[in-house]
Amino acid sequence: KAPPPLAAALAHEAVSQLLQTDLSEFRKLPREEEEEEEDDDEEEKAPVTLLDAQSLAQSFFNRLWEVAGQWQKQVPLAARASQRQWLVSIHAIRNTRRKMEDRHVSLPSFNQLFGLSDPVNRAYFAVFDGHGGVDAARYAAVHVHTNAARQPELPTDPEGALREAFRRTDQMFLRKAKRERLQSGTTGVCALIAGATLHVAWLGDSQVILVQQGQVVKLMEPHRPERQDEKARIEALGGFVSHMDCWRVNGTLAVSRAIGDVFQKPYVSGEADAASRALTGSEDYLLLACDGFFDVVPHQEVVGLVQSHLTRQQGSGLRVAEELVAAARERGSHDNITVMVVFLRDPQELLEGGNQGEGDPQAEGRRQDLPSSLPEPETQAPPRS
Repeated sequence: KAPPPLAAALAHEAVSQLLQTDLSEFRKLPREEEEEEEDDDEEEKAPVTLLDAQSLAQSFFNRLWEVAGQWQKQVPLAARASQRQWLVSIHAIRNTRRKMEDRHVSLPSFNQLFGLSDPVNRAYFAVFDGHGGVDAARYAAVHVHTNAARQPELPTDPEGALREAFRRTDQMFLRKAKRERLQSGTTGVCALIAGATLHVAWLGDSQVILVQQGQVVKLMEPHRPERQDEKARIEALGGFVSHMDCWRVNGTLAVSRAIGDVFQKPYVSGEADAASRALTGSEDYLLLACDGFFDVVPHQEVVGLVQSHLTRQQGSGLRVAEELVAAARERGSHDNITVMVVFLRDPQELLEGGNQGEGDPQAEGRRQDLPSSLPEPETQAPPRS
């Protein structure tokens, strides 16, 4: 239950110390069939070193215990630096599905976790919606933000760093999928708040919206097969888009971009889109969610649901995600549902000031959209599997 900045600093120090040791004792030899798979794969450019995860994790936690003991005597100054306090409400349910394939990430202390010392404070939030198994979503939830932090251009071009992080994660997971014969994939959406700028990146139909002074600000267009640009890209590669219960790529996947899905590459692309927006201080909150939420809850109804919750809870936003998930389930969602609400202002302030457009059917027409060449969907998309 350590404060996020301290927990992140402890983890960074433990990892840093562990990486300075000889890790060869954790090396794991690939199985014979995995070696044959790699020999047959002409795309494998570099050898892969496999480490035994269980033994390595045990060594990490031992190191973490040692660092925590040392810091009990004297916490380093860098770990005590003041940082913005974030209120984040998260709720996720399996719902009626057999397995829970969603994953989410909340890193309010991004800089401390990766030892970044520049003056720009950063916080990272993400939702990943897996399909065909949880492996891809689990992998993305560990690697996307790590790959972003490793990009040299992160301070100067955060959008580019996030796009490259998704591309690199997809590339890494495809190699893992070939070695281990995995067929899963995952959509994903992330938000990186760097100083006074919001950067978002996404693959597939997981989405993020911004609410500012009670109005929805559209930040992105989800990747779906029925989008004209996506349909044209898929067909140019020799694939096709067909309508069954919904629009699908090659008659299978209901998303046109994702991490993984090794047997649907390149039709299902691993190239993310990204966008940025300056923050003025008048923003209320971000909402990140998977399609299990957005397929049944239109953007324009989010504001009214959140405001009603804050009114009933007297300005407390801690459990607002739980109520939003319940609303999606009541409206017929059978999919896994993950909702994350990142407050950019004190919820009490939102309650006291009131919101314009809440529950107003015309609020959608007053949305402040980012410039985009992508078409606006005419209707709410049907539920997808």
